[in-house]
Amino acid sequence: MSAESAESPQQGGPLYKLWRFIREIVIIVAIALVLSFVIKTFFFRAYYIPSGSMENTLQINDRIFANLMVPGPFELERGDVVVFRDDLDWLPPLESQPTAVESALSFVGILPAAGEQYLVKRIIGTAGDTVECCTVDGKLSINGTPIDEPYIYPGNTPSDMAFTVTVPEGKLWVMGDHRAESADSRFHPDVQGGFVDLDSVQGKASVISWPLSRWGTIDSHEEVFASVPVPGN
Repeated sequence: MSAESAESPQQGGPLYKLWRFIREIVIIVAIALVLSFVIKTFFFRAYYIPSGSMENTLQINDRIFANLMVPGPFELERGDVVVFRDDLDWLPPLESQPTAVESALSFVGILPAAGEQYLVKRIIGTAGDTVECCTVDGKLSINGTPIDEPYIYPGNTPSDMAFTVTVPEGKLWVMGDHRAESADSRFHPDVQGGFVDLDSVQGKASVISWPLSRWGTIDSHEEVFASVPVPGN
């Protein structure tokens, strides 16, 4: 048998084949983790919906993806559903901390954000807007223009409490679609007037990713706000 046809134990043996297989798996996993981290950091991030404050737009246990390029290259608009950090302590402290594995998987973007407090609400007013509730026929108005809100949870009113606010620069006025179950901007007048810092916004909730039966985009309902005039006009 020639030297060329003889099987080299180093190059063709079972241990070498096993090593090659393991190496390829490690490379594939490493690339997947890097891509996941890049996507999570710059483009999209997963979040979990723990409450019914945004029903029926979002349901308890929904998983969503938020577009991290908003605000940023793209601007936020009235009607957008946004994810924002709980920088103003609207929520009670976490009862338990995530495990090391959960934190690691969250860091690379495989699991939703762990160990951090976030809220998901719909933008009703942006800088300069005057938001008031309610008109004589029970509607919310923005800059003096009443709006019809088809996304409100069936049987809810636009608000059970009266308010009139003007949104400062760099802030947002946000409300949940399930108005009777949402402790939103209306319920925090003693904390920065109930306004959310634009800098606290992590991104625009864009897609419901789980469960598969609810897969789809999240509607901003631009038509609701189309007739609202520019502040001051």
